Formats: sequence, structure tokens, C-alpha cells
Amino acid sequence: MKTQPTHSQSPPPLVLLLLVLTQLLAAPARAQDAQAIPDRPEKLAFPPLKYEPPNPADYRVTLKSGPVAYVVPDHELPLVNIQILIRTGDYVVAGGKEGLADLTGYLLAHGGTQSKTAQQMEERLAFLAAQLGCGVGETSGTVNLNLLSKDLDEGLGILREILTAPRFQDDQIALRKDQLLQAMRQRNDDSSSIEGRERGFLAFGEKFWANHYSTADSIQGISRSDLQDFHRTWFVPANFVVAVNGDFDRGPMIQKLEALFGNWPFSGQSPPPIPTDTQFAPPGIYLADKDVNQGRVDMMLPGIKRDDPDYFAVQVMNRILGGGGFTSRIMSRVRSDEGLAYSAGSSFPGGIYYPSTFTVYFQSKLPTVSYAASLVLDEINKFINGQVTEAELHTAKAAYIDSFPRSFATKGQVASTFAGDEFTGRYAADPDYWKNYRANIDKITQADVQRVAKRLLHPEQFVILIVGGKAGILKGYPGHDVPLASLSPGRLTDLPLRDPLTMKPK
Repeated sequence: MKTQPTHSQSPPPLVLLLLVLTQLLAAPARAQDAQAIPDRPEKLAFPPLKYEPPNPADYRVTLKSGPVAYVVPDHELPLVNIQILIRTGDYVVAGGKEGLADLTGYLLAHGGTQSKTAQQMEERLAFLAAQLGCGVGETSGTVNLNLLSKDLDEGLGILREILTAPRFQDDQIALRKDQLLQAMRQRNDDSSSIEGRERGFLAFGEKFWANHYSTADSIQGISRSDLQDFHRTWFVPANFVVAVNGDFDRGPMIQKLEALFGNWPFSGQSPPPIPTDTQFAPPGIYLADKDVNQGRVDMMLPGIKRDDPDYFAVQVMNRILGGGGFTSRIMSRVRSDEGLAYSAGSSFPGGIYYPSTFTVYFQSKLPTVSYAASLVLDEINKFINGQVTEAELHTAKAAYIDSFPRSFATKGQVASTFAGDEFTGRYAADPDYWKNYRANIDKITQADVQRVAKRLLHPEQFVILIVGGKAGILKGYPGHDVPLASLSPGRLTDLPLRDPLTMKPK
């Protein structure tokens, strides 16, 4: 069978003429567009970003029942999210009861209520497709409820009962204690867990409240009445800050919140100030011998609080030095140039209640730990004694300024950010913090960066924590022999592993 040839039909003469004219008219525009396109990506120019952050005062309301609430309507999805921040935490727990705050927070969500057993509550929340989360950490407690807006009234009823009449079911208490004890036995299994604990001890002191870890005895000694007393002491509306966002109208939601927190059945008390008696360790090298093939390294210096006048300059400085990923100097030197670590960087957050620490961190093979640390010290000395480039400064500031709108990308972020500022005192101290954020970053100069580097970066004062196999670390790296003791004028201290159930050094 032969295939018949096909013939395309030519367009009518008038259509053909219009096509030709269109192409002729478009040619100059295409040529102009081509000339306007730069030949390299770095030559691209963008207009200034025009964005103004939301004003916290537009959402803030002081409820008659006590809490400050941030109420942010959002009708995009039929959902409501309620977050309650509670002024409590590990810092109010008496000695010998370590773990009480954490256990209370967990059992609020998993221990049932006066009208529902733990299983009944779990089943009802599942039926409503609602998510409930509760917890108490070092300096705050949280209760979160997310559910469909059509179920809001029932959800608020559940929330009220969780906050005022938790059951603290005996079998759930026993189950959670068993889980916590099992987790304790694994405290030394992962070198990252050892690193986190010892870092805290060195940065803030063994006697500091945040370093009082739960033990087998403290967990087993917590009774149901301890949980009830903790709950009734701190879970009162005067200690709450609330964030609500979702599918509702502002006025009716405020009335629902007034009802939620009104006529509280117990009085409670205000928490004491958070203790700030930190004690930074003496300069030196602190080595925890753990049989792993990589060393985890933290190089620490005393830090600042977030209300420090140099806070913004410090953030820009840290981003150039080690906080900016592949654009930062420490990452470039340790990973990109030398290939000694998969990741290397630094952090310099401002502490809320007490100074945080400046920390350089990396992981490296045991023989290259000392050499990699020496490169970090070299980069820091160059940073202190040199000058940041205009390009480095521009890149660091642009990273903060250009990404700023993402902080308020959703209504949930708006509500939780402003509630967090209310809770920690930032709103009271600086209500225009977010309004002025970009300007405060943008005004940082090269001189500012160098000034804060000289003020805060003192390599001879480093506390260097290393967790890894001691023999391999001391062996060193052929061709780049850097004795471990040469990294600091301070002494080399061996840190014994701690008994996982007592937290006492073995």
C-alpha cells in the first residue's frame, strides 16, 4: 500500500502580508531587548524592593481576662491556629525535680482531661482533624491547637479544659516516665548529644539552671501532685500571650478569647525573673574522648544580648565571617579551599535574657581536627587585622534585607512573630523593631564591622570543645602537623563522659 503525499495549503495573500508586517515591526523591539540584556548575571540590575512589614499595633489587643493577644484574620483557608505562650519553664523547677516542666507539658496534650480520658481525647481530635501540641521548655511553655474553622467552638472548649482541668492520667504518667528513662540511657550514644551538653556546661557553667538535667531519680520522684501543682501555679491567663490566625472575623474572635480565659478556676502566680548568673569557662581546649571517626568542634567566645547597641553590626560581621554559607570566609577556607569539612560556619545570636555565645563549628576527620581549627584561627586573625571588602559587605547586608519579607510571608508568621516579641519584651522595649530592621542593617559600614570584630573576637580567649577519638586527633595530619595544645594558651582538659542516668562525670 502506497502512502499518499500530503500538501500543506498556503495561507491567503492577506494573511501572509500581515505576518510579514508583524515580523518587520517586532524586529527593532527584539533588537532593543537583546541590547538591554547584560552579558553576565552579576550585571543584572533590579529596582529597589518596596515592602513594608505589618504593624504589630494593628493586631494587638489586651484582653479583659488578662492575656495580650495578636488576632490576625486570614480567610484564605478554612483553618484556625491558636498558639498560647506561657511564662514558665525549667528555670522555676526546684532542685531534685528536674524534668517536671517537660513532663507537665507533654501530659497536658497526652494525659486526658476531666471529661475525657487520654484515648477519648486522642480519638476526638482525630475525628476533628485537629492537631494539638503542648510543651514546656527552658524559658517558656506553649499550647497549640490547629483545626477547621467550622469546629472552632468545640476546639475552644477542648482547649479550655486542657488548660484548666488536665487529668494527668496515671498510666500515661508511667508510660512517659518509661520513655524518658529509655531516652536517658542513650544520652552517650550520639556524639552530637555529648557535644550539645558539654557546650552548654562550658558556655554557661555547670551550676547554671539551664544545665540542670533530669536524672533517673528526678524523673522517678515526680508525682501526680507535682504535676498538678506546677500546672496550677503557672498556667493562668496573666502568664499567657496569645497568637491567633485563620478564618474568622476579628471582633467575634476577641469575644471568644475573652470567654476562653474568663472566670479562671485558680489564681496561680507570676514567675520570678529568669536567672542570668552564667559563668564562661576559662580559655583552653576541652576534649571529650568518644570512639567515632570524626571530631565535632565548637570554638566559643563570650557573646552579647540582642539589645546590645552593636547587635546589627555583629550580625553583618558574623555573616561575612562564618554565617553566610558558601559566601563566608570560614566555609570557603575550611571546606572549599582545603576540603577538611563538609560544613563549617559560625553563629552569633543575641541572647534574650543573658548573653549568648559566638561559636565557630565544624566536623572533620580525626587527624585533620587540629589543622582545620588552626585555619579557623588564622581566618579570624585576618578578619580582625584586615578589612572586609565592599562586595562582602554588600552581599551580607543584601542577604538580610532581600530576605526580610519572608519573615511575614504568612498570617501565621505575623501572629507568632508579634506574640513572641510581646512575650520576650521586645515589643515593649522597641515597638518599631521590624519597621526599622532593614535601615539598621543597611547603615552598617565596613568600619562598623571592623570595630565590633576588634571588640568581640579575641582568639586567645577561645574555649575549644572537641568531641571525638582522642588518639586519632592527637596523631595529627601528615604535612600539616599542628599540635592540639598550640591552638590555645590555655590548658588541655580531658572531659570524662557522664553517667547517662545521673549526669555525673564517670
